[in-house]
Amino acid sequence: MPGVFDSMITRGDAAPLIPEQEATQIIQTIPQTSAAMQLLRTVRMSTKTLTQPVLGSLPVAYWVNGDTGLKQTTDVLWNGISLTAEELAVIVPIPEAVLDDAAYPIWSEVRPLLAEALGLKLDQAVFAGTDKPASWPAAIIPATVAAGNENTADSTPEQGGLANDLLETFDDVEEDGYDVNGIAARRSVRAGLRKSRDTTGQRLADVSTNEIEGVPIQYVGAGVFDAATLAIVGDWTMAILGVRQDLTWKMLDQAVITDDTGKVLLNLPQQDSVALRVTARFGYALAAPITRVEVDHTGTAFPFAVLHPAATP
Repeated sequence: MPGVFDSMITRGDAAPLIPEQEATQIIQTIPQTSAAMQLLRTVRMSTKTLTQPVLGSLPVAYWVNGDTGLKQTTDVLWNGISLTAEELAVIVPIPEAVLDDAAYPIWSEVRPLLAEALGLKLDQAVFAGTDKPASWPAAIIPATVAAGNENTADSTPEQGGLANDLLETFDDVEEDGYDVNGIAARRSVRAGLRKSRDTTGQRLADVSTNEIEGVPIQYVGAGVFDAATLAIVGDWTMAILGVRQDLTWKMLDQAVITDDTGKVLLNLPQQDSVALRVTARFGYALAAPITRVEVDHTGTAFPFAVLHPAATP
């Protein structure tokens, strides 16, 4: 009988004995931070409302007429803008049996997603006015459009493309006497900046996906800007975000959850459930102090400008 030298147990033969490796982490997108909290000037609020002084008029100096001429007088005016802290919150209920049977630490997965959800809601209110609290002033984009500081992305590749469009948008802010120190942009702007070239086809030296002419770019999450907005450039010290209360977490197990009519939807102790509640309180205000560039002192200077996408043919 000839010898057998080619027999072996293959992976297919032993497949029923080999358990598939289970993932130990839930794959998910890294939660995005709030662009508003990155860009706006943040102040702490010790009460529900805070009044912030804003320069409303500038002093004027005069030449004295001769040795005995009379010295003239001037004044300075400040206006007050108010921040009102409003609450942002959400509750996530879950049956205790689900927690006990889960193979993953559910709360550690849920917390960063809740923080992202609150950050998105804050950005939508501050930038576009979406679901904005009634006590807050106009959001940055509609206020900028009302001020007339608008530009359209229409530069050709030979002119520098989207990079040139952003630089032209800087002009609206600087002509009103403010300095651009930050950019809030849709994520699609990143691709446009990567493709920006000079007249010889070389990448522009002072442009990257993270900054342009030394000005940093903060990309906003999906759903923050409307279709008519590519980017906002401006002096972000003039947009104020008041923080009355940071994210506060509380686990509930002896409570009921109702709808807006008072109907009980979930009785936590009776139905063996728990709920995680997260709350935060923010205020918002937008300042446009008078500047020396605004010679006519009509109050039309504005510290932001909006870049719109090119019109669709």
